[in-house]
Amino acid sequence: MERGNMSFPNTFVLLCFSEFPWLERPLFAVVLVSYILTLMGNSSIIFLSLVEPRLQTPMYFFLDNLSLLDLSVTCAIVPQLLTNLWRPDKTIAAWGCITQVYIFSWTSCTECILLAMMAIDRYVAICWPLQYTLFMRPLVCVQMTAASWSSGLANALIQATVTLHLPLCGHHTLDHFFCEIPVFLKLACGDTSVHELALALGSIPFLMVAPLMVVISYILIAQAVLKFPSAEGRRKALSTCISHLLVVTLYYGPGIFMYFQPLSKSSQTKFLSLFYCAITPLLNPLIYTLRNKDVKTAWERILQVKSLEAR
Repeated sequence: MERGNMSFPNTFVLLCFSEFPWLERPLFAVVLVSYILTLMGNSSIIFLSLVEPRLQTPMYFFLDNLSLLDLSVTCAIVPQLLTNLWRPDKTIAAWGCITQVYIFSWTSCTECILLAMMAIDRYVAICWPLQYTLFMRPLVCVQMTAASWSSGLANALIQATVTLHLPLCGHHTLDHFFCEIPVFLKLACGDTSVHELALALGSIPFLMVAPLMVVISYILIAQAVLKFPSAEGRRKALSTCISHLLVVTLYYGPGIFMYFQPLSKSSQTKFLSLFYCAITPLLNPLIYTLRNKDVKTAWERILQVKSLEAR
């Protein structure tokens, strides 16, 4: 029997990981700890770059924007996920669902472009060190981040708005733990192949062009580093890129895999999305700070000042 069209519901049901009920409470604990550490890690990066003059550089300016993106997507999705993992009633209000669709679309697209901008920053720093301050002056950095945020917002407004205006069929259950565009397509009446094609085409600048920019940047970096006369110089140059390469791999890998596979593999998609939304935002600040001497020095100076003030 065909399902008739329905008006936009007041609430949606998120199935979360209901096919693995025994896993929900352990996942709650893991996600809660991850959420707290994510808030602490990303907030500390933003705080340090604001109070420590040595960290007020283009690289940390981009890192601040990355932390802000991670905080945004985490705060939009994880609290609802924790609520639904804890309680049997796995619902979300329509306004909350719409908010998740827009914020996730915006931040995910923005982060794709921002990571490409960070790769360009590393290319200029290694291949044009004498002109670095000229090329990467504050106005240019602001323009690069503004282009990242605005392009992500434009794509989110177009894709999410069109998706949310599709006619829905007679149920409001989403087989996921948060609201996003591909999952909403499953609720639409009729053939959505044209819209799925438009979604894939709209993702090309973010999931194909942006990674290609990263690859080209690092090919040029590798060519330049191989020409360095000393092994120590090559090691130092590459060490400044390792953190970014790890973050790029953790971000683009699951993203490309999720959006270019059939929508039917829901369980696999859920766990990839969980890694993408709850674990990656935690790993980003750890990757950038664990071996970063500037960050460690900044914390030591702040703690020393606090200890002197307490005496």
